[in-house]
Amino acid sequence: MTTATERRFEKMKPFGAGEVPHRLDSRDLPPGPRWPTLLQSIALVRFRHQFVPAMHKRYGDVFTVRVMPKGSALVLFTRPEHAKEIFAGDPEKFHAGKGNAILGPIMGEHSLLLQDSAEHKRARKLLMPAFNGAALRGYQSVVAQLAKEEVDRWTPGRPFRSLDRMNALTLEVILRVVFGVTDASTLARLRPLVNRTVDVSPAVLLGWGYPFLQKFGPWKATVENQRGLDDVMYAEIAARRAAPDLAERTDVLSRLLQVGGDGTVEGEAPLADEELRDQLVTLLLAGHETTATALAWTLYELGRDGVQLARARDAAARGDDDHLEAVLKESMRLHPVIPMVVRHLMEPATIGGRALPRGANVGPSILIGHSRDDNFPEPQRFRPERFLEGEVVTNTWIPFGGGVRRCIGAGFSLMEGVAVLREVLSRYDVHLPPKAADRPKVRNITSVPRHGARILVR
Repeated sequence: MTTATERRFEKMKPFGAGEVPHRLDSRDLPPGPRWPTLLQSIALVRFRHQFVPAMHKRYGDVFTVRVMPKGSALVLFTRPEHAKEIFAGDPEKFHAGKGNAILGPIMGEHSLLLQDSAEHKRARKLLMPAFNGAALRGYQSVVAQLAKEEVDRWTPGRPFRSLDRMNALTLEVILRVVFGVTDASTLARLRPLVNRTVDVSPAVLLGWGYPFLQKFGPWKATVENQRGLDDVMYAEIAARRAAPDLAERTDVLSRLLQVGGDGTVEGEAPLADEELRDQLVTLLLAGHETTATALAWTLYELGRDGVQLARARDAAARGDDDHLEAVLKESMRLHPVIPMVVRHLMEPATIGGRALPRGANVGPSILIGHSRDDNFPEPQRFRPERFLEGEVVTNTWIPFGGGVRRCIGAGFSLMEGVAVLREVLSRYDVHLPPKAADRPKVRNITSVPRHGARILVR
C-alpha cells in the first residue's frame, strides 16, 4: 500500500514545478560560466563559498548559473537595490514557492515555503498568530528554562563542539514550543528522526529529482526516515486532537488545531492532518538548524575576540538584549547560513535594468551581499556595533529574506538566540581551544561550521 510519505515524494518532484517548455537562451540572460550543468550544480550546492565569490569576481554584480536537471537558469544579484526590487516584486509574478521546490519531498505541498499566491497568503495568515509579539513573550520562559538546563550540563575547561550542543538545544525548543511535546518517549523517538532529516547531503538533495534513486542507498534511507517521522507526527496530531486541555495549550500545533469553529483565525476551515504535518515540518526544519548554526558561530566569534566577549558579557549582566541581538546579527552576517533567496519568474521582468524572460530563477546572493565592503565596512571583521550605530542599510542584511515572504519565524529566532546568549554569558567566559580555526561546510541547503565551532567555557 502506498503511504502518505511515498505519495508526497512522488508528487513533489523538486524539478517539476515552474519549468518552461524549453531551455532559456543564454543570449537572453546575464553572462555566466559555460561549464556543463552538472558541474555548475555541484559547484553551487557543494562548493558555494568558493564558487559564488569566484563568479562574482569574474562576471560582476549579476551573473547566471545553470542548474540541474535541464540547465535551468539561476540569475544571482548582489547589490541591495537589486534585492529591494526582487523583494518588492509582485508575488503573482515572483513565485518563491517554486524557487524552493528542491525542499518539496521533505516539506510537502502545503508548506509555507513552497506555496505561492492565495495559498501562501492563507498559510501565512494561519501561522502569524503563533509568532506575533504576545506569543513570543509567552515562549520566552520555556526557551530560558531549556537554555539553563543545557548550560547546566557543560563542563568548564573541556572543549566541545558548540554546534552539536546548540542543535540539541534548538531542537528541544522547537519540539516543546512548536509541537508542544513533553512526553519523554515521544521526544526520544523524534530527536533522531529529525536529526537525520536535517543531516542530508547535497548529493541526496540533487538526487530527489530522479525517483528511481529512491530505491538505493542514501536516497532510500531518506524515504525510510521520512516515513518514520511522518508516523510519529501523525500520531501526535491525532493524540492532540483528542486532548482535553487543547483549548488551554499555547504551542503552535495546538493553536493550529483550533483554527475553524472556535479557533483563533476566523473564516478558516479546520486544517487537515496532512496540512498540519507540512507546516509543522517546515517550522521544524526552518527554525532548528538555522538558529543553532547562528548561535554556534556567535560563540566561536566571541571565543576568539576578548574585547567583544567582555562587551557581550557586560550586556548580559545588564540585561541589554539589544546588544546581544546585535552580536547574533553580526554572526549571521559574517557566516550566512542560507546562501541566497530565490524567486521564479512567472512572467518576464526587469531587475536592475536587465530584462529577464519568464522561467528564469532570480535572487539576491546573501553570501556576496553580506561580504561587500560598500555594504559593510571591514566586512571580514566581527563588529556587532555596526547594528547599533545605524550603519546597516535596508536590504544589505537579509538572512531572513524580505518582502511579503520574509521568514515568519525571524522574531522567534532572534528572541531564542538572545535568550541562549544571555544564559551562557551570564555564567561563563567563552574561549577557543588550540587549533580551533573553523570554516563553513555545506550541509543540505545550509552552511555549518566544518569542525563544529569548538569552544571551551570557564
